[in-house]
Amino acid sequence: MDRRKLSQYLKKLAHGYLVNTKRKRITEEDRRHSRISKRHTKKTEMDEEVLDKAVFLYLKKKGFTQTEQIFQQEQQNKTNKNSSSSINATDVSLSDPDLAKQILAFSQSESIPTLYQDGYSKLRSWTYSSLDLYKHELLRVLYPVFIHCFMDLIAKGHLQEARAFFNTFREDHEMMHSRDLTKLEGVLSPSHLEEMEFAHTLRKSKVNIKICQYSYDLLLQYLHKTQSITMLGIINEHIDFQVSPGQPSSISDDAEAFSLVGSGQDAANLINQKEIHWGLLEDSLEDRLDKAGGLLSDSEKAEGDAKEGELDENKKKSTEGGKQGGPLKKLKKDKVVGGAGKAARGEGDKSAAAPRVKPELTLPTIPTDVEHSILEDLRNRVQLNNSTLPSVSFYTFINTHNGLNCSSISHDGSLVVGGFSDSSLKVWDMAKLGRMGTSTLQGENDSGANDNTHGTNSTKRSYTLYQGHSGPVYSASFSPFGDFLLSSSSDSTIRLWSTKFNANVVCYKGHNYPVWDVQFSPLGHYFASASHDRTARIWSMDRIQPLRILAGHLSDVDCVQWHMNCNYLATGSSDKTVRLWDVQTGECIRIFIGHRSMILSLAMSPDGRYMASGDEDGTIMMWDVSNGRCVTPLVGHTSCVWSLAFSCEGSLLASGSADSTVKLWDVNTSIKAPKTEENKSGSTNRLRSLKTLPTKSTPVYALRFSRRNLLFAAGALSTNV
Repeated sequence: MDRRKLSQYLKKLAHGYLVNTKRKRITEEDRRHSRISKRHTKKTEMDEEVLDKAVFLYLKKKGFTQTEQIFQQEQQNKTNKNSSSSINATDVSLSDPDLAKQILAFSQSESIPTLYQDGYSKLRSWTYSSLDLYKHELLRVLYPVFIHCFMDLIAKGHLQEARAFFNTFREDHEMMHSRDLTKLEGVLSPSHLEEMEFAHTLRKSKVNIKICQYSYDLLLQYLHKTQSITMLGIINEHIDFQVSPGQPSSISDDAEAFSLVGSGQDAANLINQKEIHWGLLEDSLEDRLDKAGGLLSDSEKAEGDAKEGELDENKKKSTEGGKQGGPLKKLKKDKVVGGAGKAARGEGDKSAAAPRVKPELTLPTIPTDVEHSILEDLRNRVQLNNSTLPSVSFYTFINTHNGLNCSSISHDGSLVVGGFSDSSLKVWDMAKLGRMGTSTLQGENDSGANDNTHGTNSTKRSYTLYQGHSGPVYSASFSPFGDFLLSSSSDSTIRLWSTKFNANVVCYKGHNYPVWDVQFSPLGHYFASASHDRTARIWSMDRIQPLRILAGHLSDVDCVQWHMNCNYLATGSSDKTVRLWDVQTGECIRIFIGHRSMILSLAMSPDGRYMASGDEDGTIMMWDVSNGRCVTPLVGHTSCVWSLAFSCEGSLLASGSADSTVKLWDVNTSIKAPKTEENKSGSTNRLRSLKTLPTKSTPVYALRFSRRNLLFAAGALSTNV
């Protein structure tokens, strides 16, 4: 054995001798203290293990993967270390019994349904008893807390308790969120939370709520004072507060103070940074008119006044003969506002200041006679503003027996179409209707045995009947020049009709589910469709297959609207968002988030800079297309906004609703008023409604400004309104 091995052997013997000697010296008292110390250490380790397990389960359940991994790594490091420093650190971490108690209580609360019921009930009572100045801001918190309490109870398997909770507090939110509640009512098991896209999106996203600093402080004080750990956890996990200094926001701002954020909002912010050219097309008819001088001379105005006199005489004769003289009345209304409006052309007309862009699509050629007609209309256009409101011509459908699904009006107001549940389309020519001596648009009760043919003199029908669809017709759209008509149906097809020959020309097939909307582009030839299959599609009249399929919405695409330069298409969806797509590439370049219910209508301003969207709750939102931000909400309707239309110079916005009213909004005031100044003064000028025009129990289905700025509207008389 060499020296090195001998030395190691002797060291081992010496070490064993010292250990044995030390063990022999332990007294009975030392043994007793040792046993007590071991029991204390074991108890401490058990408490720590329970606490760690509770924290670990919470992190895993909430999906905090990164934090869970860090926590697990720390636990492994702690297990590997037996030094006194680690023991002391453990003692310090457990020295705060309140902290450990709260963590364990929070973990246990997740399995106790009564804590959700009591916690929400107390929060609700406190909110409703708050000062009126701050109450409307604090009330914004209740709805997201309510739906997440309900979904948490479902996720934990407490189905009966969840249903009782839902039914107890549902009435509080019925007015503002009836559609959402109807969807959540169908959640009956934990699996539904994953299968139902709406519920899944809610659980994975956060709600963005605007609130002033003092309201925020009041809420935090209440939560900490009452130790409402369950409510605090839900608020921390599912709500993002945008805290602003100063006074509380106005109650009228509620529509834009509550929005869904999170992964969806982050993606929208990235998309909304993409470049967009929102201007008008080069060498448009408006540009040609401006270059040619555009305005009427005094002699032309005198000729126009003489023609007005002739029109008056013709109208009197027509009235004496019992005839309506529809187009004569329309032309007079276009001129009656006077020459002052014509002379003002250019003032406040946003189109003149808009940048010019090149078309990305091959645009159709406008026939010469049509071009001359359009230029004549532009020369005689009435300039509208907040003091000069448009004349309105309202077409009322009667005896439809709730069978009318949609309506549309041609650009000059001469043709009106209705789409019905019996799969038919009916087109009324206002000129023929006037000569027949009737002013009503008869619905379904006047259908005779020969309705399978187009209107003829023998049947004495006031309309032309188009048949071809095999399901209810949900949308119709006239081409810009009135020579073609598009219709979409639940049979998943789109049909093109010739208004000249009264015949079906093409049937376009591509969608797999009902097609909710179809719209011609501003220059014709191209059109877009929206469907239940969550896609929008771009078509051309000469091809039976779509040119582009636009996919990205999370639910039905309910409406479409072309940009004025035909380079972009806007889509509104049941997922409460509006998207803007590049027609050439099919890429989504804007996502507009802010609505609280499904989008039913869209409209583009004449200069292409702004877009208006109307939803099921009656809220209208004005958006800046250039950056994707909401300029202002327009609150006033009490039911669905089914139609929107900008005046030709862009100064006014008309909205038609299921509440049987047409409202006129001052767009200039809405856009120019800075939000910072309004918040300081508490003014609500940006929500200014110029005029409300009630109808006789007639929900408004369609709106259209003619090229001369006469406003046309259509709707079906209802006995249920």
